Amino acid sequence: MSSSKAGRAGPVAGPTGSGRRDFAWVVVVSIVAAVICDWLNVSEALFAWARTRERFQLDELPPILLVVALCMVWFSVRRYREAARELTGRRRAEQELRVALADNRRLARQYVEIQESERRALARDLHDELGQHLNAMKIDAVGIRDRLLARAAPEQQGAADLVRGLDRVQAVVVGLIRQLRPAGLDELGLAAALEHCVAEWRRRLPQTAVELSLSETLQGLDETLRLALYRLVQEGLTNVARHSRATRVAIRIAREPAAAGERLIAAIEDNGVGLDPERAAGGLGLIGMRERVEAVGGSLLARNSNAGGFLLRAEIPVGAAA
Repeated sequence: MSSSKAGRAGPVAGPTGSGRRDFAWVVVVSIVAAVICDWLNVSEALFAWARTRERFQLDELPPILLVVALCMVWFSVRRYREAARELTGRRRAEQELRVALADNRRLARQYVEIQESERRALARDLHDELGQHLNAMKIDAVGIRDRLLARAAPEQQGAADLVRGLDRVQAVVVGLIRQLRPAGLDELGLAAALEHCVAEWRRRLPQTAVELSLSETLQGLDETLRLALYRLVQEGLTNVARHSRATRVAIRIAREPAAAGERLIAAIEDNGVGLDPERAAGGLGLIGMRERVEAVGGSLLARNSNAGGFLLRAEIPVGAAA
């Protein structure tokens, strides 16, 4: 679902302006030549010079030059018409390419929306169905354990192991629900969901200092943009945990004015080992992030930062720029 940059090229200037300019130059040069020839009597001098060399047939030179000039005019007109046809075809191809790119982005955005809708439904089913059944099973297991307090030790140990196992299953289910649907994104907004996500990663990576800087103007974004930013931060921190071995991560999300409307800037920079070229070429995480960002009309830059480490920077248009 990647999109090419060819569709961003501006319209090609037509041949009308340059053709008129060239025609004006031809008229001006022709008038100047006529005045000079009239002033110097070029035709009479050329005729007298050619008549003395009749044996070389030089007196036939003016009509030959006239025929050559007419052929050159015909050739120029033909080439101009061919260039105009090629330019028209190129404009038509560029228009079709722009339409295809717009359809590609629209389909990619719909794919992301459908994917998130399925994740939301799955998270809801896990919470409402499996979560409730696990909770009921845990209550029963706790009751069995409490009733077996006066019984033999093996029976007590079995009930306690059952409770611990259900606790682990519940923790796994809660983790899956949070991965499928960001906690608090719908109720509390993007900023609160990002802070919660960063807090979870701070707990998982105690040796890494994670700094989060959010713009105060993140309100009013649609659901697709909010999810794209959240997933970008989530996957960026996942890459830090898996590959970078960084001790510091700086996350900055800001809303800035652009040439047409506004744009969102999301940057994740660490001081780790930097970018592995093989991982950059075929890493599924980077490919997924790039597709998600391009689906909302943005662009993603992934490279080694100037100060060392790895830089992930996304620019997403908002409003009129989108």
